Amino acid sequence: MSARSRRTKQTLKTNIQRREEIQRQAQANRPHVVLGHKSGDDAKWTSSDLANVIITEAAILASPLPGSDYKEGTLQLPEYMNYGVGQAEQEMLFDVLPALTVETQVQLSPKARPGEGSLPPDADALAKIEGVAAKFELYKTGMFAKLIDLRNANARGIAYENRRRIIAAFSEAENPNDTGRPEVQAALATYKIRGVWAHLSRCKKDIVSRRSLRKLIHERAKILRYLKKVDEDRYDRVLERLGLERSAVEGELVV
Repeated sequence: MSARSRRTKQTLKTNIQRREEIQRQAQANRPHVVLGHKSGDDAKWTSSDLANVIITEAAILASPLPGSDYKEGTLQLPEYMNYGVGQAEQEMLFDVLPALTVETQVQLSPKARPGEGSLPPDADALAKIEGVAAKFELYKTGMFAKLIDLRNANARGIAYENRRRIIAAFSEAENPNDTGRPEVQAALATYKIRGVWAHLSRCKKDIVSRRSLRKLIHERAKILRYLKKVDEDRYDRVLERLGLERSAVEGELVV
């Protein structure tokens, strides 16, 4: 082999090594394709809208225990209601129905009927009956509050509540349950991705879950590519709301 050929071969080898080094550095500086941000930049996720919408099991367990103290006349409602109990249902269950029940107990009491000679009902007796009925209703609502606490839900129940909250948060005000909106789909996909990633961090040999993770990441990228084509401003806004960087969802995604 001539000297020129050896120099050419050496130059080619050097160029290949340089390109590989550049690619390694770019990959090292690239945000994590699952987490969506660079290592150590957890604030990007914790300050995102999606992170603030999601209810974690730790947050549920840290919330005050629901219940009532009929002696003190206080009622502690669950901070996180089980799925199916919204604001309207909460008012009905804990405000309207207990008051109606107490009123009915007082009206059905014999003390509420006129006395002999059409004398008016005994006001003191009615007040006592109302007080006893109110304490009993407070006790019952306290027990019911414990039942509908999200602590009693399993993992599927918590996931259902989180999906409901995500759909409401990422839909438009005119259509609060728009599951077809790209922002909603991307948020739901990100929630699933983080759930599978948390599972894989505990069960590293779960090949099926790793395959599902790859599929979810590419599905999210497809949704975001569509949104970018439709409206790039919406695309940038949703990336910020999801705690994602552009380079984590664009280009070649290696999981």
